[in-house]
This record gives sequence, C-alpha cells and structure tokens, in this order.
Amino acid sequence: MLNVYFGDMPDTIYNTNIYFNNTYKDSWITKPLSREIIQAVDHSEVIDEKTIASPVFGNMSPKKLSGGVKTLLLIAYDKTKVFNASTCGDNCAEWILRIANDKKVIINLRHLMDFGKGEFKIRVLNTGKIVKNMGDLVAEAGEFV
Repeated sequence: MLNVYFGDMPDTIYNTNIYFNNTYKDSWITKPLSREIIQAVDHSEVIDEKTIASPVFGNMSPKKLSGGVKTLLLIAYDKTKVFNASTCGDNCAEWILRIANDKKVIINLRHLMDFGKGEFKIRVLNTGKIVKNMGDLVAEAGEFV
C-alpha cells in the first residue's frame, strides 16, 4: 500500500539524483520493472546494466536517466529510505501506485501529485486516513501542501 507524508519529513532523501548516482546497483537496471519504467517515462531502452539507448542522448549511462526514473527505481529497490517523490512528474504517479501494489511504500511529497481519475488506496501519514480517489486526497492533503 502507498503511504504518503506531505511536507517536511525527517530523514527523507530529498536529492534523489545524487543519492541514486552514488548508491544504485547495476542489477536494478535490467530488471523487468526497470525496463518498463525506463521505456514508459524516459522513452529509452535498456541495452545492458551500464547502457541505456536514449532517443535524445544516444547511448548513455544509467546516471543520465531522468530524476523521475531515478526516484522510481529508488522507491522500488531501496527499502531502507524514504524518498522525495516530488522529484517525479505526474507521469510517474501510476508507477508509484504499481510499485506499492506489491509492498508497503512510504514516500514524501511536497506537492499534490495527480494520481489520476481512477480508484486507488493511499494512506496519508499526516492524518492516518486512507483515501481512495483524487477528490478525497485533495481534501485530506490540502492543509499540508
């Protein structure tokens, strides 16, 4: 289930770009979920653990992935930290929900991310309330963002 804390949260990794570049594991890059995320968000193809084929940059290192992709990979594979998901655009929201389908995920948001028009299940940690759609999320998180 996805758990979201809005606003300042102690021990959150805010600069996910630098954290990713210094901690990611090569093995993350070739996992099926990673390949899907990299293709969907950055429109790039994983060649191998060290090479991503980008339509913009050509062959590049995983360190050149977008901040959103880096944050998604950290959320998926680094269970030891809470990450600032405000480094992600709304195009990452569906992926955050997908990752949270399989495990408990805690993220920090400094803005109101658009999780779409459908139903979902998010616990707002600031209040403990579980919300199931954007209208409820806006009402619950409004005072914190």
